[in-house]
Amino acid sequence: MDVRKVMIDLTPLREHRDLRLLLGGELVSVVGTQLTIVAVMFQVYALTGSSLYVGLVSLAELVPLLAGALVGGAVVDAVDRRKLLLVVTALMGLSSAALALNADRGAVLWPLFVFPAVTAALSGFDSPARRATMTRMLPTEQLSTANAMFQVLAQLGLIVGPAIAGLLLGGVGIRFVYWIDVASFGACFVAIAAMAPQPAAAGAAKPGLRSIVDGFRFVRTRPALRGAFLIDINAMVFGLPRALFPALALHRFGGGASTLGFLYAAPGAGALVGAATTGWVADVRRQGQAVIVAVVAWGAAIAAFGLVAWLPVALLLLAVAGWADVISAVFRTTIIQVATPDHLQGRLSSLQTAVVTGGPRLGDMEAGSVASAFGNQFSVVSGGLACIVCAMAVAWLIPGFRRQGLDPESPSDPAAPALA
Repeated sequence: MDVRKVMIDLTPLREHRDLRLLLGGELVSVVGTQLTIVAVMFQVYALTGSSLYVGLVSLAELVPLLAGALVGGAVVDAVDRRKLLLVVTALMGLSSAALALNADRGAVLWPLFVFPAVTAALSGFDSPARRATMTRMLPTEQLSTANAMFQVLAQLGLIVGPAIAGLLLGGVGIRFVYWIDVASFGACFVAIAAMAPQPAAAGAAKPGLRSIVDGFRFVRTRPALRGAFLIDINAMVFGLPRALFPALALHRFGGGASTLGFLYAAPGAGALVGAATTGWVADVRRQGQAVIVAVVAWGAAIAAFGLVAWLPVALLLLAVAGWADVISAVFRTTIIQVATPDHLQGRLSSLQTAVVTGGPRLGDMEAGSVASAFGNQFSVVSGGLACIVCAMAVAWLIPGFRRQGLDPESPSDPAAPALA
């Protein structure tokens, strides 16, 4: 076996300085963000004893996230993307500082709803700006490999962050976790400041309602884009039971904060392995089919996770789910990037951000609500099975997505109008 066809290709990283800076800042930031996500959920459950409240925290982030993504994509296409990233990173750091101060002064519940919602709104600007910047740095043939690199570092953060959070929560306490997140945003700010300017794309429209509507119109003309968004919403809403992890850690697996950290980290561990062994992704032509297979595998692993009570097996199944998810993410992101012209990259990336980060919040609410009515096990298993059924439905109802290849002029997609 040729190892180069298995392990990730680092050529884009060696050739592009700004990509190294963007990736480095992303790694530091995602570690800190994951620390805060785990700390907020742990703190809410400690204050309320309710998985439903944990789900409600994520639900409270949904509307700000969607609003931020809608506005953010239009802004990304109209301004210097580097300057926008600097402003947003600084504001995110201030939001985490507010959570730290709340913990310092004796935690109350409302800041745990308000400030994560503020950060969610800002992420609607941050993620699209990062993706749109990357597509300008690289030739088309390197995009799937670069997306895999982002996934490697993101998943490394998803492993390190929750694992460290579990240890710190049981040791030095919650407030220290939040302050680490503040420091991570500072390091990310420095990395972005060292990048070259990223001026607005030629022909970009002014931000506004018409600009936002044009982004939706473009998606409507492309079956591949519709399928990519719908299948990801399905996977995140039905197949991600993270809101149940605090209850499962305590009551099903008989653990505490460290067990909770392992549950959150396990999908990231599998995703890291999957992303690090993506040397083969550039050779896959039927990317739509690859996404469908990966999402079905994700749902099956989650359903099986709901049936086991032994922690090592549960963690292995979560790792398998994470592996399937990262493969889906690499191909979905590449499909969206290749099918979108530069002056629309921010708006389409913002829609992807809304799906990727908004879907799990709906999933938290779905999982928490079903668990409150029928129990944790039923919620996890039924969610995994629903994920499989919906993925097959998308494959059947949108054949243009199922047939989507790497070529942006794929005959399965009708020609789209050139929108400003």
